[in-house]
Amino acid sequence: MGSFACIILFNSYPKYSLGDEITNNLNCHLPEKFFFRKPVNVGHSRLNFGPVLVGNNVEEKGTVEMGEVEKKRFKWIEIGPNITEAQKRTISQLPLKMTKRCKALMKQIICFSSEESSLSDLLAAWVRIMKPERADWLSVLKELGKLDHPLLLEVAELALLEESFEANIRDYTKIIDGYGKQNMLQDAENTLSAMKRRGFICDQVTLSAMLNMYSKAGNLELAENMFEEIKLLGHPLDKRSYGSMIMAYIRAGMPDQGEILLKEMEAKEIYAGREVYKALLRAYSNTGDAEGAQRIFDCIQFAGISPDVKLCALLINGYRVAGQTQKAHVAFENMRRSGLEPSDKSIALILAAYKKENKLNKALDFLMDLERDGIVIGKEASELLAAWFQGLGVVEEVELVLREYSVQQTSSKVHPS
Repeated sequence: MGSFACIILFNSYPKYSLGDEITNNLNCHLPEKFFFRKPVNVGHSRLNFGPVLVGNNVEEKGTVEMGEVEKKRFKWIEIGPNITEAQKRTISQLPLKMTKRCKALMKQIICFSSEESSLSDLLAAWVRIMKPERADWLSVLKELGKLDHPLLLEVAELALLEESFEANIRDYTKIIDGYGKQNMLQDAENTLSAMKRRGFICDQVTLSAMLNMYSKAGNLELAENMFEEIKLLGHPLDKRSYGSMIMAYIRAGMPDQGEILLKEMEAKEIYAGREVYKALLRAYSNTGDAEGAQRIFDCIQFAGISPDVKLCALLINGYRVAGQTQKAHVAFENMRRSGLEPSDKSIALILAAYKKENKLNKALDFLMDLERDGIVIGKEASELLAAWFQGLGVVEEVELVLREYSVQQTSSKVHPS
């Protein structure tokens, strides 16, 4: 019968213009007398035309190849009743105002199994069938976030590739921040690289998210590099960037470098968050750097933050570790004068300071002062005192302390405040 051409059209390929494809790909490759023996039926308007393949005597092979491609294509099947109770409960809790197309995808994701299909195929099918807009994508991502769903970041990553999502730089930043919170550094770096390849320019918000991630991961070198990169943008550094870098120095055991940045912030009338001050105070306190602890405690008040019992306890502890019991006691009394009720922890710290210097009489005087003011010691202070007495071989005093503590606990349960 002579040679003839067989045109195979694959649905899964991108759309092409059939006329252009014939002109571009077949021109100069066909014999002069080449012609189609029969008109080619290009089929239904819903078909997506792929590259035109030319071959000789291609008959059944083309049919087999098409069958293989069709098998790979994701089939959208509505979620039926044969699902787990947990899945049913989650689906029943979806917002009533959520659109049908969004609910359809949420049901698929809730019941998704990576063993049966791929997430990318699922989303591609949803886009093809439901024709979502950006608002639909955001609605799905918001609901996945509420559910703390493990596929949230993967769905967000795939959404970036879809034209209907209309991705912007903040979308990338949110994903980077999400990976950072899970300590998934490589995934965050990959997202940043993809963002740059797609023409987005890094801004301070995105770089700050990277800085915060490196800080939490304890990677000081990368945190410092990112901090310098933020500076090169030429914009004033914000509270978050400073705070992340200070925390990086604290985690690296360099609170003095963190304090330098804190002073730099104060000079610009930028004040760190309470947790940053607390972390810096704790760093000095635990190492027994009483002077450093006192400086940060003063900075806290200068920043307009009212110290609470926990912050005061950190200052007391700094003096205790440094062996400066008298200053620890002064800090304790200052706390009381400011109107704060001493915590069991702060009382235990003072007792520990006296125990360290073996000043039993001072400790007893301290306890009597508390008793006169109606302050009852708690479990931690009682156990510390009992262990101290036991070490001295004073058994009766130990029994007395434990008995009084037991009575106090019983009384507090019978007559709750």
